[in-house]
Amino acid sequence: MEKKRWDCSALPKGWQIEEVTRKSGLSAGKSDVYYYSPTGKKFRSKPQLARYLGNQMDLSSFDFRTGKMLMSKLNKNRQRLRYDVNNQTKGKPDLNTSLPVRQTASIFKQPVTKVTNHPSNKVKTDPQKAVDQPKQLFWEKKLGGLNAFDIAEELVKTMDLPKGLQGVGPGCTDKTLLSAIASALHTSAAPITGQLSAAVEKNPGVWLNTTQPLCKAFIVTDEDIRKQEELVYSVRKKLEEALMADMLAHVQEAASQGDSLNEGNDDMETV
Repeated sequence: MEKKRWDCSALPKGWQIEEVTRKSGLSAGKSDVYYYSPTGKKFRSKPQLARYLGNQMDLSSFDFRTGKMLMSKLNKNRQRLRYDVNNQTKGKPDLNTSLPVRQTASIFKQPVTKVTNHPSNKVKTDPQKAVDQPKQLFWEKKLGGLNAFDIAEELVKTMDLPKGLQGVGPGCTDKTLLSAIASALHTSAAPITGQLSAAVEKNPGVWLNTTQPLCKAFIVTDEDIRKQEELVYSVRKKLEEALMADMLAHVQEAASQGDSLNEGNDDMETV
């Protein structure tokens, strides 16, 4: 093989190009081109060279075979860039008078009903779209292993559920049950009754009611309501005491600052 190496003027200083000509075999007479960085690293293709240089140099008009910048490609790139910039700055008026199309995940384009302020206009609704989308079975298991932390990055203790709440379904834990009940309270306006069907314990994958949390049917008694009222009253009492103590502390601090200011004024008058 015959090798020739020379400096590449199109690349930064120190880069060299090497041409290796084959003298034997079926590919005799053909040549391969390689590039060497100032540190001696070898590059066999233009993509490798572009990845190595990164944002240091634009190689879109660079000819890997000759090691030169092609002026025709360079001028085309400049004209294309200038054309794109002019189009972005000018802007074109939208003369399309067709109704807008709703951008949904559906494969069919669904037109949007155009409504004006005329009293006789009525909004059309599709009863099939008004139906809630089906939920995935046992989606609450996706929240397994997740924990809540406070602002001090300390683990928040999970609240204790009443003994009457018992989970239903494979791998149902107290955390999963708590997530299911909290989601049902926030996303549904229907009453929370649990799974009323007794067959759900035998085959929850078939008889599970997705509108209810993963727990057996339960009844809230008057005693449960009374205990919850006492708990809410106790928490509100503690909050009231904490706010009162904070207010008194601010008043005392303001009073102490006022006394120190008066003492300073008296000392200045004495002098």
